[in-house]
Amino acid sequence: MQKNENSRAVLLTGGAGYIGSHIAVELAAAGKQTVIVDNLRNASEDALRGIAEITGSEPVFYRVDARDKDAMREIVKCHGIADVIHLAGLKSVAESTKEPLEYYNVNLGTTLTLLEVLLESGEGRIIFSSSATVYGIPDHVPVTEEAIAGRCFNPYGRTKYFNEQIINDVVAASEGKLSAVLLRYFNPIGAHPSGLIGEVPTGVPNNLMPYITQVAAGKREKLYIYGNDYETRDGTGVRDYIHVVDLARGHVKALEWLESHGKGKVEIFNLGTGQGRSVLEIVETFQRVNNIKIPYEFAPRRPGDIAEYYADPSKAERELGWRAELSLEDMCRDAWNAEKTLQSRAKKG
Repeated sequence: MQKNENSRAVLLTGGAGYIGSHIAVELAAAGKQTVIVDNLRNASEDALRGIAEITGSEPVFYRVDARDKDAMREIVKCHGIADVIHLAGLKSVAESTKEPLEYYNVNLGTTLTLLEVLLESGEGRIIFSSSATVYGIPDHVPVTEEAIAGRCFNPYGRTKYFNEQIINDVVAASEGKLSAVLLRYFNPIGAHPSGLIGEVPTGVPNNLMPYITQVAAGKREKLYIYGNDYETRDGTGVRDYIHVVDLARGHVKALEWLESHGKGKVEIFNLGTGQGRSVLEIVETFQRVNNIKIPYEFAPRRPGDIAEYYADPSKAERELGWRAELSLEDMCRDAWNAEKTLQSRAKKG
């Protein structure tokens, strides 16, 4: 491990994953050097190759579990790390209900280790990858950052909420050494327009868009839409879908804000579009934009699902100077382009 003498880098934990790889590209576009830490449990080195091809530069990468305190300490010291974007963790709601201990171990353990190492180094600015799941069933929509949090229905959501509380407590006790921004994501979909990085789930997809693209690619027979009797405009559930590139750019804006305004603070921002889109709207837009038919079948509602859920992102626009700019058409077009590109590359080996 050789020390970089040129500039202080941004540490990106979980940087080889779906969202992390897009953040790495946007950090490079902003002129920031990135050090990626990922154990590749739910990611692939293919994403690192995609980042390199898009940015023209090989990312600094360590295949390390972010709970490994000795390794993390050495990386932070070696690269003079003060800025961290922290995504490392497990993210399947369904899996978390079957393996809660593993989710608490990994998702809380990575955060605890990171905070300990940053405190040892003397300072740290943290952008934490949180989730709108911390709101549970909101009292009203659109959901603002002032909505009651912590009413989570699964271990995954609770790890996000507990991590937020841990970060708040540690920053408060750090006497100004640490500061943090907690970004509550709504529903990221889409991919980089190059198609070189995208969402590549292992096993059965947990999210709507990769399921649609796998049906489009012939990997699955049809899409199951859970519930068509909600009190929404077409009976299907409504969510706030945000292009992953817009989401990634929100992290860069949050980091810039934290560097200039956030000393000793913890601030929360929603990252969403502020628009609710139904499942049928997503399917119909995907079909229209890509000129491909998606067979689907309605199935019973899933326990815990709610009718409508979307963000009020006005605080991020007001304070970070960030707003989602890419359209639903962009999301559908880019997701399908990435599925085709990555599938073609996989066949070629």
